Amino acid sequence: MAFSQKLSLLFLLIALSSFSSTTSDSNDDVVAELLSLQSRSKSGVIHFNDQSLSRFISSVKTPRPYSLLFFFDAVHLHDKSELHLLELLKEFNLVSSSFIANNIDNPDAISKIFFCHIEFKESQFSFSQFGVNTLPHIRIVGPNQGFKDSEVMEQGDFSRFPESLVEFIESKTKLSVGPVVRPPFLSRNQIILIVLGILAWIPFYAKRVIAGRTLFHDPKVWLAGSVFVYFFSVSGSMHNIIRKMPMFLADRNDPSKIVFFYQGSGMQLGAEGFTIGFLYTVVGLLLAFLTQGLVKLNNVAVQRVAMIFALLVSFLAVKQVVFLDNWKTGYGIHGFWPSGWN
Repeated sequence: MAFSQKLSLLFLLIALSSFSSTTSDSNDDVVAELLSLQSRSKSGVIHFNDQSLSRFISSVKTPRPYSLLFFFDAVHLHDKSELHLLELLKEFNLVSSSFIANNIDNPDAISKIFFCHIEFKESQFSFSQFGVNTLPHIRIVGPNQGFKDSEVMEQGDFSRFPESLVEFIESKTKLSVGPVVRPPFLSRNQIILIVLGILAWIPFYAKRVIAGRTLFHDPKVWLAGSVFVYFFSVSGSMHNIIRKMPMFLADRNDPSKIVFFYQGSGMQLGAEGFTIGFLYTVVGLLLAFLTQGLVKLNNVAVQRVAMIFALLVSFLAVKQVVFLDNWKTGYGIHGFWPSGWN
């Protein structure tokens, strides 16, 4: 009886050892497959679909020897500028390539986490399994986690992407991502070509400078530049650039109509700024014409007609600006006329 128990125990140990070896070999094969897919990607981001998720999550027993970091994407939403999906995906790829570059001497770390990209139209079932309803969305599946208990990156962290993504990875995996390595604006070959072009161009340009035949010697260029700077200043173009204001909006009451002027001081559309800037520029150019061109005419009658025309146009332009300001802000602006005139 004792011999029979010992024999049963021996068979059990052999079976457990064989199962452990088989499981270890299976895990090694899965990791090797992921590393192979990673090496085929320029940034190291693996493109996943429903079949891939089943292969590397559902079919692998926990604890898995790796974590999977997913960027959920939707190609048909790339034109939605407010989502910034393309920009975020580019930064996600940059973090992936930086992680691999910073840990190139530590292959164990590289095999502990894999960056993955999953697209909505190709993997709608996977989106439903993860419960993804809004984009952008980043989620990490740890070694002991599945679809439902995986951890999500907070929406508020996307405002300081990719630094927040690095912190998210390091807090969940205890791995060091390292600094984000951004590619240079110009490659080495491009810089060499530019330098050679400048060196070849310098003698010809020096000759034109000595002869006074460059764009910087042309008064028309300076005049055009001055007008552009003036228009840029008075039209609020910098405000539109910083705030990313649209040129116009669709009417909320009638989407078929377009609103160029928004009533209310809280927001200014691009068309409003350009309209006001155009009116101010007209007044500025007329003033420049009166002070620099008109005074050179010898015909007094022509001077008077031109003066009256310029003053009339300037008056109408300023009046229109004041009218638009009153309409937009609700405040009344008027000239300091004698009280008997009002």
